[in-house]
Amino acid sequence: MSSAVPAPRKARSAKRVLPGFGLTLGYTIFYLSIIVLIPLVALISASFSLTWGQFWNAVTAPPVVASYKLSFSMSFIAACVNVVFGMLIAWVLVRYQFPGKKMVDALVDLPFALPTAVAGISLSALYAGNGWVGQYFESLGIQMAYNAKGIAIALIFIGLPFVVRTVQPVLEDFEQELEEAATSLGASRWQIFYKVILPHIGPALLTGFAMAFARAVGEYGSVIFIAGNIPMVSEITPLIIMAKLDQHDLAGATAVAVVMLIISFVLLLLINALQAWQRKTVGGR
Repeated sequence: MSSAVPAPRKARSAKRVLPGFGLTLGYTIFYLSIIVLIPLVALISASFSLTWGQFWNAVTAPPVVASYKLSFSMSFIAACVNVVFGMLIAWVLVRYQFPGKKMVDALVDLPFALPTAVAGISLSALYAGNGWVGQYFESLGIQMAYNAKGIAIALIFIGLPFVVRTVQPVLEDFEQELEEAATSLGASRWQIFYKVILPHIGPALLTGFAMAFARAVGEYGSVIFIAGNIPMVSEITPLIIMAKLDQHDLAGATAVAVVMLIISFVLLLLINALQAWQRKTVGGR
């Protein structure tokens, strides 16, 4: 006499630690709206008090255009420098053991914790004509502070941790067996780096570049102390915005800020598109 086999029970759906999709999505949209979307909408709407002619004159004045070129060019240069040296620092911290490694690892985060005004004063004292480092360049006829070079130095200082902390965990997860396999196949060091390591850390490098660039574009506190703030020479766009606010020109300040917002948003979109393309290219290999 055969016994009836009980019907298999339906697998219970896994319990979610957080509430369901609808509730969490609602909180996400609400929070991002309060923190990000509404302030940006308020910024754009504040510039509507200007006519198109007034808006155009505010954002295309010669000092403002010069500040655009200076801010974005120095931010780009600083981000490129940080990509190279940030990758090297991350490589050393991941691949080597040496005395004082924890101290070096902690120093990487110092620009995060240091007030920007303190950073600016320290850098200006260091690279000024009578500073510890600046005096040697001054003797060669090279002025390191109170010009575009000083701006680049400040932006490199505040942007370095973004690259290091983005690339470091990716290098830690990288399988060194791939390097050993490439070496056994006769690949040179440059081939191993270019064809094995770089494609793996490339998206992280682009992410670090984007974060360092975005931070540099909006940096104010550490730059004004070392820039010199000379109109048409070393005046950054955030300083122009602050000057307009001091003059109670809120509409003009928001007009310049809107242009900065649009340019930064477009550049970040392009960088994200490049990241997606690189991931797709590497994944398709």
